[in-house]
Amino acid sequence: MSESLHLVCPHCDAINRIQHADLSKSPTCGKCHQALFEAQPLAVTEARFDRHLAKSDLPLLVDFWAPWCGPCRMMAPAYAQAAAQLEPHVRLLKVDTQAEPGLGSRYGIRSIPTLALFKGGQEVTRQAGAMGLVDIVRWTQAALTR
Repeated sequence: MSESLHLVCPHCDAINRIQHADLSKSPTCGKCHQALFEAQPLAVTEARFDRHLAKSDLPLLVDFWAPWCGPCRMMAPAYAQAAAQLEPHVRLLKVDTQAEPGLGSRYGIRSIPTLALFKGGQEVTRQAGAMGLVDIVRWTQAALTR
């Protein structure tokens, strides 16, 4: 029997149960019938972030950024490309710390961009500063294998 995972839909926030073996088969949401993975980061509010953190069994890679930040804007295309390489085994989220200052404060974000990796609802590691595609993917995969 295959292990099942809970995933939060990026569209309607419904919780879906997916067999681990079916992750790579383009699963869709049982409620809204849209794709559970779209190979792009999901911009989230504090409430949506909390729902993904509490209800999703996938690791979450979170980009804490702000629209006025030059390095953040420079890293954004690489982060988007990383989603295509890391999904469906990692969900990529984006938190605008200007729009959602509570999350930045809660996690002690002192510089942006900062990538933080969460697993099992807990932060496992973080990295401040802009990174390219290869470095984002390599850093994430290395952190998940520790």
